[in-house]
Amino acid sequence: MKKETKKLHSGYTTGAHASFAFHSALDLFLATNKHTLSKTNKMDNDDLDVTKGCEIIVSISNNLSDLKLNSITHKPYILESKNSKCFVYAGEGVGVVTKDGLKPPKGYPAINPTPLESFRDIFLKTVSKKIEFFCCVSVSDGEVLALQTANAKVGVLGGISILGTRGIVKPISADAYLDSIKEELNFAYTNAYESIHFTLGNSSYQKALKSASEVSSSPNSAYIIEIGNFIFDGISLAVSKKFKNIVLWIGVAKSVKIAQGCKNTHNRFGSIDFKDVGSWIDKDLEDCITIKGLRESLGDDVYEFDKIVLKKTKEQLYRWFDKKIEVIIC
Repeated sequence: MKKETKKLHSGYTTGAHASFAFHSALDLFLATNKHTLSKTNKMDNDDLDVTKGCEIIVSISNNLSDLKLNSITHKPYILESKNSKCFVYAGEGVGVVTKDGLKPPKGYPAINPTPLESFRDIFLKTVSKKIEFFCCVSVSDGEVLALQTANAKVGVLGGISILGTRGIVKPISADAYLDSIKEELNFAYTNAYESIHFTLGNSSYQKALKSASEVSSSPNSAYIIEIGNFIFDGISLAVSKKFKNIVLWIGVAKSVKIAQGCKNTHNRFGSIDFKDVGSWIDKDLEDCITIKGLRESLGDDVYEFDKIVLKKTKEQLYRWFDKKIEVIIC
């Protein structure tokens, strides 16, 4: 019987939700000329995204003092037509950009170009009378959510970023995750980092961080990015930027997957072929379940096994990228 495939759900980006709220708040403000706000909750989807379900709020007023802004001093974006202007600020829970190298300019709200352009289109289509007013975009608990992102590392402080390029989050494509990797790589490139270190999770991240601090005292020697299971996509982005050195910190089991040609090491994209692994060490491993169990059974031979895995992983990465990628099994 054919296994039934679960239907995956798309969703809207934070930028799209913010645009919906802006349009709603703007319509009400123009009708009442009073302080207005509109709230929306980011819908659930099957993407990897810490902002799922978050509350996005857009407030509009004639008086800036009515709005609850991010406490970090910043400049507003200005939407303007011949007769009117709208000043867009970061509210509570939306970050402010404090370093160069990101799409939003330094000193402005962390609202990416596509959502901002959507705001501008709505403004131009909706506002016809001569008027100036103030707007802020907020996210409830955005400062807490931002702790699960790389925002602070790249200089986005006080909350999350309002992201999106197409408005739609595709399931499993993990657009938001890859956009975050792109942002970090752009930041590293702009700030002239010498090496990019990729890690798959917090444990390997901490090891890479410790190693980088021990090897060099230069603040721009190594930039470390968590890429989850997106091995091929992450390294492809770094290769396209022509970074001098690319280092991958990875566990043995994930390394085996790469050696076997898995471009994404998540279980949904394939499992380890233990018959193939057995051929590497001349053992019958058809009953083997995990790499951890295999390594425990090898005794002192585990070191030779790890060498084989490392060699095959490097060879596979070279086939993909035609570039030497340093691999550290941890």
